Amino acid sequence: MAGYSQASSIAAYKSVAAHGVALEATPHQLICMLMDGALDRLVSAKGCIERGESVDKAALLHRVGEIISELSCSLDHSVGGEVSKNLDRLYDYMMRRVLHANINNDLAAIEEVTKLLGNIRNAWVAIPPAARTVQKRS
Repeated sequence: MAGYSQASSIAAYKSVAAHGVALEATPHQLICMLMDGALDRLVSAKGCIERGESVDKAALLHRVGEIISELSCSLDHSVGGEVSKNLDRLYDYMMRRVLHANINNDLAAIEEVTKLLGNIRNAWVAIPPAARTVQKRS
């Protein structure tokens, strides 16, 4: 499962929404929920920029950064190999773009992160159920 650990995934999702849902979700679903949360906030932040709502925009993009950080921290490099290394680098890039968007009200940066994260999410949900097992750490 691309090197995500179950414990990190649960901790990450608890920071996004009510933990009751997280306790019932699979690790695969938890990562998807994190991505959905970030994508929803990106769309809302874009609207805030268009309406000139800088305080709300800043809060939303800050939260997107936290979610992307949680996704990065959830990677298990001992299992994920090159895939997890590449995702880590991509998450780092997205974090920098979110910060840039927040400072500069840059809609293009928000759209770029939305597209990148959307592509990762689409690949994530396309993982066949049989391949969605979590590797236990020793």
